[in-house]
Amino acid sequence: MAYWLFKSEPSSWSWDQQVEAGEKGTSWNGVRNHAAKQNMMAMKRGDEGFFYHSQEGKAVVGIVAVAKEYYPDPTDATGRFGMVDVRAVRPLPKPVTLDAVKAEPRLKTMALVTHSRLSVQPVTGEEWRIVCAMGGL
Repeated sequence: MAYWLFKSEPSSWSWDQQVEAGEKGTSWNGVRNHAAKQNMMAMKRGDEGFFYHSQEGKAVVGIVAVAKEYYPDPTDATGRFGMVDVRAVRPLPKPVTLDAVKAEPRLKTMALVTHSRLSVQPVTGEEWRIVCAMGGL
């Protein structure tokens, strides 16, 4: 299994909305960055990811799972980008803030720190375990 991080501004799409989407989940559309596209193309059904509130909150607040692998994004008029579907798995008992991630020396090379603008990022197994522990899982 691979691990990922999905960023969303809560005013556009929040963790609560993701949870309300239920078991079917929702499409993760609108990504227009080639590195993020490559990350989504590498995802497999069942891979898990952190749901990260960007801009407002700046914290990992939950865990999602890939429900459908990469397919064309109908909101992209150019036809160059695609999307995956994700569903909520569980909230983190304690949100893990960006400041907390930056303060943890073992996470100094995490993409959230080194590539902060990338909207869909890979997370290593070790980073996954550390953030989960920080979040009370």
